[in-house]
Amino acid sequence: MIRTDRLLISHRPYAIDLTTITGDQHPRGDKFAFSGTANAVWYRRKDGRTRACLGTLMLWSHYLPAPLDLADPRAILTADLDGRYGGTADGRWDGERYWGAQKPETIEQHLAILRPMLASYPEAPAGYDGWWRF
Repeated sequence: MIRTDRLLISHRPYAIDLTTITGDQHPRGDKFAFSGTANAVWYRRKDGRTRACLGTLMLWSHYLPAPLDLADPRAILTADLDGRYGGTADGRWDGERYWGAQKPETIEQHLAILRPMLASYPEAPAGYDGWWRF
């Protein structure tokens, strides 16, 4: 992944909670395979409307030249990871409508992040390191 301080929504960037990065790796011939996840937030635009999203980002690569330092989140993120599937949204807020969880407590937790996030566009919310793109 590539890190930048400036948000360019067309690059489909993610702000990542570095404390949530987890994963496993194993040898694969003379290479290494890695599979992991991270909690992330991101902005997307549809029909001219900006949406704040939160969810899980899949982190994986089948052919890394060397093992990753799993104790260093930035080492994991700067590896040659495949991001073709993007993030899996658990919640989304467009300033008028919420999409996501059905439990009221979870909706409140999501909106506590998404409302201020959308209001402060294009900033990454506190606790998230942004912006990362594949």
